[in-house]
Amino acid sequence: MIELLARHTLLRHLLVTLAAGVALLALTYTLSPYRNYQLATMAAYLCATAGLTVLVGLSGQLSLGHGALMAVGAYTYALMSAEVGDRGTTGPMLLLLPLVAAVVATAIVGGIVGLAGARLFGPYLAGLTLTLTIVVPAITTTFADQLGGDQGLSVLVEPAPASLGITFPLERWQAWIACAAALLTMLLLANLVHSRFGREMRAVRDDEVAARLSGINVQRTKVIVFVVSAATAGLGGGILAILTQSVSPGAFSLAFSLFLLMAVVIGGIGSLAGAVWGALLLVALPEITDSLADNIGSSPQLAERLDGNLSLAVFGLVLILVTIVFPRGIQGLVSAVSQRTRRSGRPPSSRPGTTTTEDPPTTTSSESIDA
Repeated sequence: MIELLARHTLLRHLLVTLAAGVALLALTYTLSPYRNYQLATMAAYLCATAGLTVLVGLSGQLSLGHGALMAVGAYTYALMSAEVGDRGTTGPMLLLLPLVAAVVATAIVGGIVGLAGARLFGPYLAGLTLTLTIVVPAITTTFADQLGGDQGLSVLVEPAPASLGITFPLERWQAWIACAAALLTMLLLANLVHSRFGREMRAVRDDEVAARLSGINVQRTKVIVFVVSAATAGLGGGILAILTQSVSPGAFSLAFSLFLLMAVVIGGIGSLAGAVWGALLLVALPEITDSLADNIGSSPQLAERLDGNLSLAVFGLVLILVTIVFPRGIQGLVSAVSQRTRRSGRPPSSRPGTTTTEDPPTTTSSESIDA
């Protein structure tokens, strides 16, 4: 069974996703409504951080505008849900159609940005994506009649299905939706990373010239990765719209885009497991800083200054500490500890640098090549 799972990546990822889904389902029954809402928020962030991890860590492209891409998904969901609701659509289609529209619209925007930035790298690409955080709020102001301006839009969201019971908590239903979207995102990205296209991504990240000489279309690879990353951000934005039941430009500011990037770096850039840590930090750190600000007992003027700025300061401090202590992020630390634990648990005869009294088995050259 272990050998079968080792050979079949898709089967292994499906089993892990199924196990995670069962664990999360059981967890939602033990959490309070507020904690379920936090779990759902973390799952929405995970959709964005996972895509950003693939973009930055595996293809080498830097994006400072993923918060704006989430805004595109959120606004698309709000507009589409209103349109579908006006036509009398109810049930699962009222949920699925706006989500699909959010993913498609954000993927199109990501494709446009990806085409424009396919020949850029480093700070130039970062500057291009940074303009998204300026353009999106400007569009909401220009088309205030349709997009609500600074006040934003309300989102049409149905309660939990009646088949679950009249007293079924809405927050648990939202957690189910968000976790399903996050698990689907992780499953698709994990298979993408371990596919041939994933190897091409890493080749482009490591050396574009060598990748081009190997027959890889560098520009096409960059554009596809950006489209995939944007689509996952749009899905996360749509899920956030469901959770908050409103959309406004202030929720997707430049600081939010920086938070997403810092969360990916702190969690462990280039690792999908690191994206999980990053999404957890995005939910946990603001609550910690709010509690810290309340315990300070400051004046109203100081409290107003600390509002929002304290979270950014704490995030920056954590980023500095993580970069110094364990540069590979939280997941890198977890992997190092796990490897050290496995090595310490081996019998002495199997540890590197030790000898045995038995002669090692001989292998032919063909067998060593196959291994």
